[in-house]
Amino acid sequence: MKRSFGLTNLFLAAALLAGCGAEEPAGRGDVAITTWGEGYIEEEIPASDFEDGWSIKFSKFLVVLGGVRIADDAGAIGAESKGTKIVDHVSPGVKPLVTFGALEAKAWTKVSFEIRPPDEGTELGDGATAADLDAMKQGGYALWAEGEATQGAVTKTFRWGFGVPTAYVECKGDKDGRETPGVLVTNGGIDNVELTIHGDHLFYDDLQSPTAKLRFNALASADVDQDGEVTLAELAMKKLVDIDPTEGAYGTGSAGDVNDLGAFVTDLSRTVGHFRGEGECFATDPQ
Repeated sequence: MKRSFGLTNLFLAAALLAGCGAEEPAGRGDVAITTWGEGYIEEEIPASDFEDGWSIKFSKFLVVLGGVRIADDAGAIGAESKGTKIVDHVSPGVKPLVTFGALEAKAWTKVSFEIRPPDEGTELGDGATAADLDAMKQGGYALWAEGEATQGAVTKTFRWGFGVPTAYVECKGDKDGRETPGVLVTNGGIDNVELTIHGDHLFYDDLQSPTAKLRFNALASADVDQDGEVTLAELAMKKLVDIDPTEGAYGTGSAGDVNDLGAFVTDLSRTVGHFRGEGECFATDPQ
């Protein structure tokens, strides 16, 4: 005797057959990487933000950015930009770096980027000139900060070039009100990610403390020849143990090899890279 399928059994069989096929694709979306130096670099760091009443006005803030990598939890790379671009963050506005298209729609939790000296393939970005790029190549600089510090009638200039390459890894930041590691690609959408440069970090009085203060008195006192310019060479001659305690503690945390202001400011230069504004990355040596 034959047994017939009812309608319910037919629908169930159809569902089971559909489930045996390939999974529906997750979709595709884009990630646009930009950079910005905030008002501190574009305008000034006001005296009200310094413990000792100085203000800072940058005339150049050149950064060579690149090596952007987007990967998932398993380490599979979804997108990577091996090239670099030089930008001057004194130039107003958010600056485009690279856009990655058609990434699988999912959470890509491992995002990293680098600040490093330029190479032959480095491109000109917003605000930067060919002369800037040539100077960075000749000096082997990854970052160049130039400007003046003012306290009342006193002005000190500075022109500091830093050549130590830094990789910013395990980046996370605020997205839609939640701390989010990496990027989130949605089907047909675009995740706009800003690599934010914090120029005020060059004037912190501590290498690791989250409560570090902005100070310039100790740096100004390093101008031993009184020519009005504070050089990195002069900062290197200013030992941390010789700093007047009223000018700041200048804590080094676990960085036991930092003994002078030159090395101190160089270490600080490796902390300027952030993610989505105030978001943090782990700063390390490039692989």
